[in-house]
Amino acid sequence: MNKKVNTALFILGATVFNVLITVLSFLLLLFLMNFFLHLLPQAVRDWSFQFIFIASIAISFFVYKFAIGFLIKRIDVEKYFDPIIRTRYRPKKRSDGE
Repeated sequence: MNKKVNTALFILGATVFNVLITVLSFLLLLFLMNFFLHLLPQAVRDWSFQFIFIASIAISFFVYKFAIGFLIKRIDVEKYFDPIIRTRYRPKKRSDGE
């Protein structure tokens, strides 16, 4: 496989991993909320679903950031992956005649 295929597969796998972590953390927090539902006041119960949704996104962000950082430390990224955005160095044109 070449670098472009590796990059595409990595992006696909990372996306699936992120969605999976989001769903698992959402279900775990929902289970915990239902377990402690009788202890929570009514005002907290009304907003708990929105809080769980936002918290699951935040948890998935931190887990994803940690996992990508761990992967970058272990794998030589430049050797296996193609850059997604290429920057081209274009020297500026001088208007003073040089």
